[in-house]
Formats: sequence, C-alpha cells, structure tokens
Amino acid sequence: MKLSTKGRYSVTALYELALHYGEGVVPLKTIAKTQGISENYLEQLMAPLRRAGLVESVRGAQGGYTLARAPEDVTIGRIITAVEGPIALVDCVLASAEADDQSCVRAGSCVTRQIWVEVCDSMNAVLNNISLADLVQRNRHRIGCNQ
Repeated sequence: MKLSTKGRYSVTALYELALHYGEGVVPLKTIAKTQGISENYLEQLMAPLRRAGLVESVRGAQGGYTLARAPEDVTIGRIITAVEGPIALVDCVLASAEADDQSCVRAGSCVTRQIWVEVCDSMNAVLNNISLADLVQRNRHRIGCNQ
C-alpha cells in the first residue's frame, strides 16, 4: 500500500497551519512556498479538509486558512481519511463480513481477511494516536515531505 500525494501533502499543509496556530490565517501562497507544494494542488486539497471540519478559510486579500480545531485535536488519521477515504489494505475490510454488499463473495470465510483487518486496525490506531501537536513537537525544524 502506498499513500498518495493527497494524503501526504494534506498532512504537510496542516502541519504548517499547526505551526502558526493562534496567529491568524496563513495564506495558501505561504504554505506552498514553505512546504514546496503547488499552490493549485493545495487549493484542491483544502476543499475536503474544509468539509471535514479540519480547516477554516477566510477570503480576500488578507485571507488564507487556519485550523478549525486545536492541533492536539487533529489526528493524522483524520486528515488522511478526509482526503483519501477510509484506510484499508483491501476492500473487503471496509464492510463487515456479514454485509450483503460484500466486495468479495468469500469475505465471510476468507482465511486471510482477519490478517488484513488486524493490519488496518493497527495502522488506524497509530495514525489516530498522532496529532498535529505531536508532529509539531517532533519536527519543528523540518519542512514537509514532497517526494
């Protein structure tokens, strides 16, 4: 499994907002320049983050973005889920094995499904236990990952 640039750049953009939390709005241009991400791409990422209630926007010449919640209340898992959807290695773990609309006809009796469930649960546990405040504390001197 490979996380897309949507997920990585969204975390990076919100990291930048967390660095400036409580200082007012941060222009998209500043985030783009500081983190080395295209301003146009950032604009696309902000829409689902805004819909998820993670960021707020202010329009106009002095506009920009700010976190809608305190950095300690925003987890990496929540950011990734907002732009990527549920985190899962395989489709069959997104629904219960008993569901009528299974993506796999063998989900209820699959010998490997429980492994994928455990892996997904572990990934979600890690991502949902790291907040933007944790990220800021760990990496205040670094810029984001844009590889």
